[in-house]
Amino acid sequence: MAGSPSHSSGLRALRPEAFGADPSGERMARIRRSPHFKDGVFQNPGGTARTRPSGSTRDLAKLYLDKDSRSRRAPKGTIPVHPTTLADISRPPATGLRLTWMGHSSVLAEIDGHRVLFDPVWGERCSPFPFAGPKRLHPVPLPLAALGPVDVVVISHDHYDHLDLPTIKALAGTDTLFAVPLGVGAHLERWGVSAGRLRELDWHEATKVGGITLTATPARHFCGRGLRNTQHTLWASWVAAGEEHRIYHSGDTGYFEGFRDIGAEHGPFDATMIQVGAYSDFWPDIHMTPEEGVRAHLDLQGGEAAGVLLPIHWGTFNLAPHAWAEPGEWMKDAAGEAGQAVAFPRPGEPFEPAGKVPVEPWWRAISGPITRPWHRPRITEGAAGTSKGDLDLAGER
Repeated sequence: MAGSPSHSSGLRALRPEAFGADPSGERMARIRRSPHFKDGVFQNPGGTARTRPSGSTRDLAKLYLDKDSRSRRAPKGTIPVHPTTLADISRPPATGLRLTWMGHSSVLAEIDGHRVLFDPVWGERCSPFPFAGPKRLHPVPLPLAALGPVDVVVISHDHYDHLDLPTIKALAGTDTLFAVPLGVGAHLERWGVSAGRLRELDWHEATKVGGITLTATPARHFCGRGLRNTQHTLWASWVAAGEEHRIYHSGDTGYFEGFRDIGAEHGPFDATMIQVGAYSDFWPDIHMTPEEGVRAHLDLQGGEAAGVLLPIHWGTFNLAPHAWAEPGEWMKDAAGEAGQAVAFPRPGEPFEPAGKVPVEPWWRAISGPITRPWHRPRITEGAAGTSKGDLDLAGER
């Protein structure tokens, strides 16, 4: 129809920059050829996952608006951020592998002489708008420019708390490469990343950056940034394998049987970074609870308690109805029950999985009561030397 191209261009010009861009051309043709794309959308492993909240909208709204519930979703004091410096991360890790959790799902992994940055979010809000949306509960541990050179930035999917416009635009001015799931490259190209710096992968595809092999592996989630979610960009978990070490980043995902397959093909792992926050009974298919996160880690390790689990996707943004400290508290108990080593660094605190692993529950000093404690009571010594159930169940101190 005459005038359609200019009309379409005009609509694109009105689209907020943070919405990114829809895949088109050869990128869209490649998406249509994907074995994971069916009926016009990307499919989840194991069948359809509920991506919209289940249950009553009224019940969900009531939960979010409840005064006591709102107060529990934020810390009662200042989150103790480790003052990361370039000196902290400029010395090569003694063991060849070092992880620095920057908050939420952002992790700098220094592995076998290479630097991999997962899901970097340095923005103040995970939102398309600078004046609205979930705001940081703690500052970033160090400025992005102070991070030093990064070999590759790995993105799990295109949601705002994982793909951050101001962060990507800052990194676009460097010479780093980007490894992203199929379709996500359209956003990055709109924001100034050249096509030659993109490694855009479908599930089970791999790319090599220096001595690190990055493999996009399945996850159970969804995508979307604009008002109209076309489900045309893929979501993924990632395996990073060097000459000596292997690590896994879950991105966002619900629990599914495929963790066993990923572990059988790519594991075992020296460390896993597992999403354990922003879960809810209203969306059980797309985010994991801490208990499910431990189960996923064990699946990835062939059923054994091995390596170190780093909980991610909690503590930085208020994205779900659960208490702010609940993911940390529940993870501590769930991992302890399974005999699994788990790291609890403060945001910005580097650690080596084969070295001294931070285990202090730092959140307790600033946490309000957790109304749904972990199912297992702690056992303490009574005044007369007899053991008793601790009435201060997880977090209720």
